[in-house]
Amino acid sequence: MKILIADDEPLARARIKRLLAANEDYIVVGEASNGEQAIALCKQLQPDLVMLDINMPKLSGLEVAAELKQFSIPPAVMFLTAHSEHALTAFELAVDGYLVKPVSEQALAKAMAQLSKLNRTQISLPENNYISYQLAGVIRRINIDEVVCCIAEQKYTRVVFFKGEALVEQSLKQLEHSYSLQLLRIHRNTLVNKQHIVSLNSPLSGGHTVTMKLLEEPLAVSRRELKNVKAVMGK
Repeated sequence: MKILIADDEPLARARIKRLLAANEDYIVVGEASNGEQAIALCKQLQPDLVMLDINMPKLSGLEVAAELKQFSIPPAVMFLTAHSEHALTAFELAVDGYLVKPVSEQALAKAMAQLSKLNRTQISLPENNYISYQLAGVIRRINIDEVVCCIAEQKYTRVVFFKGEALVEQSLKQLEHSYSLQLLRIHRNTLVNKQHIVSLNSPLSGGHTVTMKLLEEPLAVSRRELKNVKAVMGK
């Protein structure tokens, strides 16, 4: 799990980093001393979890958390603060954890365990605008509008989106049913996002393909699905 620590107190950051180092599954990829820096590093490093002090200069942890929720793939957020009165606000922002400083080893372990449990539960919940997947024990979300294509691969489905690729547990049939307005089946093992189709091609060899935005290679269209593809393309 990639973790970013944001706290304006160097000693507090060092303590959290030391406690996290006891578990090899946790990797601290960056540290921020203010809210603006935290947001910039989140965009650059794409951590799975951001541990946020609430009282920071420039932007507070509360403001940073609200901003992170707007990311297309928002990280999990856990507050670090010496002020327990912020617990209600943390709840309202639907953050994934809350720790009162000074953080103990036991409290951190409990919060991280709850985070993993929460993510395992949430992964099966349907969402209308996002495809969810699990990475390093943390739920990540892909905005359906950023999905280019979905390809069946053995027990998983590979989702290609603007920022990379992810393996999800949903089958093509499940994804096709959940996102029928956006996704179009072009082959028994391939779905594509209708809005990212560039062209329908008829190679001299006889097989049809579609060119997709951001993909170097065209994708094969089966004879069975060709009629539906042409209908979407207005042909």
